[in-house]
Amino acid sequence: GDEAAQADIYNEAASDLPRFKPATDAEVARRCRARDFDPESRLFAEDQGRVVGYCTYHANGRVSYPWCRPGSERAAEPLFQQALEAMRHRGQRSAFAAYRKDWPVQQSFFLEHGFRQAREMINFVLDLAEMPTALVDPRSIIFSLRPEDFPDLLRLAPQALRVASARELENHLGDNPYFDRQAVFLLREPNGRRPVAAGVLILNRAYADPRMVDPNMPCFRLGAFGTEGMQTKRIQGLFSFLTAEGPESMAWATTLLEHAASRMEQAGLDTLAAQVPSDVPHLLRFYEQVFRRQGSFPVLERIL
Repeated sequence: GDEAAQADIYNEAASDLPRFKPATDAEVARRCRARDFDPESRLFAEDQGRVVGYCTYHANGRVSYPWCRPGSERAAEPLFQQALEAMRHRGQRSAFAAYRKDWPVQQSFFLEHGFRQAREMINFVLDLAEMPTALVDPRSIIFSLRPEDFPDLLRLAPQALRVASARELENHLGDNPYFDRQAVFLLREPNGRRPVAAGVLILNRAYADPRMVDPNMPCFRLGAFGTEGMQTKRIQGLFSFLTAEGPESMAWATTLLEHAASRMEQAGLDTLAAQVPSDVPHLLRFYEQVFRRQGSFPVLERIL
């Protein structure tokens, strides 16, 4: 089937790359069963009846490298151009790619095709035992998420988010199959109305231990602000926060982190994870001061 061919091609083409992890038929089949999978988004190249290459794209704009069996690399360019044309035909205005920094052939391919690095996704961890003593305002009260909050949340830092509307943000935070609304918590203005900061904490022991995953793999992390609409890696203890840039932003982030740490201790977990885009400096600054950096991967973009 297509799943077996795709796995075989990838394994043949990528086996010599650093930190290569073989693909399996079952893994590819699982991705094909995802609710947002579109079979027309997989393109294949054949030579004398044998599948020799493939390229995939997604509704969120992500496009893959055109993987080809050794000796069939001539199929790569037409495959890739066909993928970009299919994306344009669907009305997509931009495309992005994400691969490991230590895969230079793949990085160069996209740069040669008009992509430019837009940001890095930077991964962090924090052992609760290493948390600094925080001076949290005792008057701070953590609030639950309400349906009317989404427009205000979008306005806090729209440059950090990969959604264009409050409805999209609501679908992501309020109707996510992998975490419920209780994972989201807010700080509000003194009158208790508009939110001034939001936090997310993913508590699920079935999800991956952040200390055991490769932090340089191009995996967007479930729950992190800036990964809306992405296929994500589910990480246990993922913490993320969103707030506008300003004199209170560090204090608000600290308060949200303290709340997340309390929840973690109650759940018997001891390690927080995080992921933040590098092009939102006021968010990145907090993680760099409090968390320990694990690794990162670049995101390359181009207009279609």
